[in-house]
Amino acid sequence: MSGSLWLKPPAGGTTPLPAIPRPRGEDHAGHARPEDDAGRIRPEDDAGRARPEDHAGRAAHPSADGPDAPHPADRPGTPPPAGGGLAADPLDELTERLEGFAAVAVHPDEIAALLESDGMTDDHIRLTYGRADSFALAEDLYARVERRHPAPEPPPGDAWHTGLAGCLLRGLVFALPGLAYVLAAPLLAGEPGRFGLPGGTVPLLAGAVTGWVWNQALSHRAYTWLGLGDRPAAARALLTGAPAGALAGALVAFAAAAPGETPAALFATGQSLYLAAATVLLVLGRERALLCALLPLAGAVPAFRWDLPDPLRAALLLTALTASVAFAALVLRPGSRRGAAGRAGPPRAASLPYGLFGLGSGLLVLHAGIGDTLVSGAGAVIALTLSMGPAEWLLHRFRGESLTRLRTLTTAREFRRAVTGTLVLCLGGYLTVLVALTLAATLAWPGAPWPALPRLVTLLLIGTVLWLGLLLQAFGAVLSAAVVCLLAAAAQSVESAAAGPVAAGGAAAVLAVLTCVLLVRPTAHRC
Repeated sequence: MSGSLWLKPPAGGTTPLPAIPRPRGEDHAGHARPEDDAGRIRPEDDAGRARPEDHAGRAAHPSADGPDAPHPADRPGTPPPAGGGLAADPLDELTERLEGFAAVAVHPDEIAALLESDGMTDDHIRLTYGRADSFALAEDLYARVERRHPAPEPPPGDAWHTGLAGCLLRGLVFALPGLAYVLAAPLLAGEPGRFGLPGGTVPLLAGAVTGWVWNQALSHRAYTWLGLGDRPAAARALLTGAPAGALAGALVAFAAAAPGETPAALFATGQSLYLAAATVLLVLGRERALLCALLPLAGAVPAFRWDLPDPLRAALLLTALTASVAFAALVLRPGSRRGAAGRAGPPRAASLPYGLFGLGSGLLVLHAGIGDTLVSGAGAVIALTLSMGPAEWLLHRFRGESLTRLRTLTTAREFRRAVTGTLVLCLGGYLTVLVALTLAATLAWPGAPWPALPRLVTLLLIGTVLWLGLLLQAFGAVLSAAVVCLLAAAAQSVESAAAGPVAAGGAAAVLAVLTCVLLVRPTAHRC
């Protein structure tokens, strides 16, 4: 701060010390003092009589300057008070100038520090304001100004105050890759596969599940680096881990492929490459680039009604895959530069529970896709995938509302009640969106039957498990969510038709209890 809090002397001369204003009022005996024609009070002698005036109408002012010295009010640089009133108090001007700072100060020493940092010396304070030093002046300023302490500011709105449009965009890029299966369906047609599934389904599922597990753990590690403020380190982790995950998915797909399923294994290799590239772009916040890369897959929309040539189908798939990998390579350029040596990264074991949660949630989504018909199962998967965008936004809303209640409520009971209500509203909103997307997918799919009530209930239970699991993951309780999801997926794998609703309902109930026990505590929301 510059020296603007106190009046600097004007350039071109020395300014005399400001005269101390005296009241116009009365003498020692209580009589009004005589004034001259200009409204100034005449000086008095020792007897209380007005001193005689000189030929200019000024009172004789005996001083060291001689009898003809000018009156202090007529000296150069000292303007007379306006209208003959009292001179302005410099302390009033200083109070007005520092009112905003003094109003929020919690102690006079804060004001004293400001005065000293502005260059005010004790001599200047004594001569200008009549106070002994900066501390005395600060105490006077502190007493003159009323306290106006502002309310606590809300936390910055980057992490838990995200826009709905961004979350919807992420949900869209989650679902668009499903059009690749529509384009590739004729290319993968063959003999019936194992376990009563279409041909090529096993290698596709094996590669996809491997990618989900690997990339979920890789995303956690990269996000940890981003949380530490080291974006190049996050890029390096993705640069190393994404190709390794793509290679692992391809190897697992080829290992699971039976004779005659080589085209499906090749498609699973491209699927693994895409999952690795999409992980890079989503973690580094390049959703729009990923959306542009997936635009060629929109060519699958006419394939719902008309048969497209195989070369066109292959060209659309390869174009989308190539664009995704190219965009991911561009954003990973900072990862090619080495960071500061010797900095320890987050432990790799900490990312393992996130990979297990990716495995459990992925298997639940796959079980939701195994319907009475292929169309009904695909509609359920599309609805669950598209709902991940609104689910993410509702998770942010819950976290933001909880932090707001933490600042505004004063008792633990009020906080528990408010957080429980927010949890019910957010979960109910997500399930409403899931039902709407399911019905929309049914209407948009040609010849799709309406979902039966048991399957719709099962889908809602799986949606509840996924949303509560994501919520627990956001609060660090990812291991509990992963174990519950894995157990539910294992139960459905034993007998999908009979155990599906029971397993999903049990998992939803357990996660609901865990969520209520954990998130009603104020300490769980402190960052």
